[in-house]
Amino acid sequence: MAGRGPIANGPMHPRPLVALLDGRDCSIEMPILKDVATVAFCDAQSTSEIHEKVLNEAVGAMLYHHITLARSDLRKFKNLRVVVRMGSGCDNVDLKAAAELGIAVCNVPGYGVEEVADSALCLILNLYRRTYWLATMVKEGKKVAGPEGIREAAAGSARIRGDTLGIVGLGRIGTAVALRAKTFGFTVIFYDPYLHDGVEKSLGITRVYTLQDLLFQSDCVTLHCSLNEHNHHLINDYTIKQMRPGAFLINTARGGLVDEHALASALKEGRIRASALDVHENEPFSFSNSPLKDCPNLICTPHSAFYSDQSVTELREMAAGEIRRAIVGRIPDSLRNCVNKDYFTSSSTSKLNYPEGMNGSGSGYPYNPLIHSTTEPPLSGTPHAHMPAHSTLPTLPTLPESSSMINHQSQKPDSAESH
Repeated sequence: MAGRGPIANGPMHPRPLVALLDGRDCSIEMPILKDVATVAFCDAQSTSEIHEKVLNEAVGAMLYHHITLARSDLRKFKNLRVVVRMGSGCDNVDLKAAAELGIAVCNVPGYGVEEVADSALCLILNLYRRTYWLATMVKEGKKVAGPEGIREAAAGSARIRGDTLGIVGLGRIGTAVALRAKTFGFTVIFYDPYLHDGVEKSLGITRVYTLQDLLFQSDCVTLHCSLNEHNHHLINDYTIKQMRPGAFLINTARGGLVDEHALASALKEGRIRASALDVHENEPFSFSNSPLKDCPNLICTPHSAFYSDQSVTELREMAAGEIRRAIVGRIPDSLRNCVNKDYFTSSSTSKLNYPEGMNGSGSGYPYNPLIHSTTEPPLSGTPHAHMPAHSTLPTLPTLPESSSMINHQSQKPDSAESH
């Protein structure tokens, strides 16, 4: 493991630099970090757009899902010690490479659980009751009258009570979906090979032990698992053939879980009655260059299931709190949601030459109890004005409250935040 020195902070050291890589609003993070770090933003979509000053000096980085940090990207950062993924999934960061380079990677698993679960149920209800398509008909001026007209317009609508909902992945969100689905009358089953026996008894639902069993028994399948090298295209032509004919499919987890070409064929052939996707293999999503562009009975939303004003504020507070713990505490010991901690442990953190505290404060660190964070173990605003495009930025402009903007690209539209 390549050793990196501690995060220097205090009266004898310059303030450490923390950068928001793929966003440009630091108004929530700044009050949490302003007394221990200089906060900057890059608004980049790749590391090639990040200014040299950030690559050379940043000790902490926060990112949504719009930028990828592979091994080659991580090597560009000379002093990086901690990366906080502002969301739950970390599939856009090479966790092992980061640990080998002495970089801790954290996520924020506790935010947006209610929002994603509510969104999943909203999509499920839309598929069953065809609300989206019926509302579109009315908006487009189509007149629906008489029993025959209603029958034709609402064809495919189904009763929920008594149907079986199959949940793939019973983590925080999957559990929240299960509890909501029971209220609507679903029989709920789930598949999750990582959970201990007995969880199903506490929730009053049924466990199956193979994906094949879940697909075979479910009238509606909803995905709530993380994406990794083992489950890419979990839903493909082969597994779709194992689903009940005319089943529904919902994905609010990760786009790579579903082979969109296989889904397109299944929708066109009627093997899947209808599908709703909030996440896609290529984002930002556009029908124009997607295999799904001509598919019937499909609802697509722009990776927004996580979003509410409350959830995004919570997310950003949690992420900034984790960065603060890294600066004033120990890495990885002081971190609450370090997802590559096992790689650190297996390679011995002593090789990183940690002092007793990251800023000489010993093992303790000050922390504002009003800042939200999560205590569970990891699982799987107004933008600032941009400077004109230029090739070099010799000095770092400082915005109010110790926030800075570092970007040598032309202005881009606001980026959506992700779970």
